[in-house]
Amino acid sequence: MHDDDILIGSLIEDSWLTLEQVAGACTVEPQWLLRHIEEGLFPHAESVAGTWRFSSGHLRRARRMREMERVFDAEPELAALVADLLEEIDDLRTELHRAGLK
Repeated sequence: MHDDDILIGSLIEDSWLTLEQVAGACTVEPQWLLRHIEEGLFPHAESVAGTWRFSSGHLRRARRMREMERVFDAEPELAALVADLLEEIDDLRTELHRAGLK
C-alpha cells in the first residue's frame, strides 16, 4: 500500500471518530486537521470535554479536502469550497433518489 492510499470503510452514522482516527484515515497529521478546524473549515466539528468528535460526514469532508490539496495543490479554503459543493451535489442526488427521479 502506498502512503497516499486512503482506506475506505463504512461508519455507522451514530458513531464518532477521534481527531487521531480521522487524521489516520486521511493520512495526515492531527495538526493538519486542527489547523483546518481553527480556520473554520469544519463548521460543525465539536469538542466535548476537550476531545474532538467527528462524524462520518466530517471524515468524508476531510478526505475530499486532503485530496484537493494533494492532487491540485489547492489552498485549504479552495479545498473546503470544493468539499462544500460536492456535499451539496450529494444532498441533491439523495433528494432526487427519494423523489424517484433518479
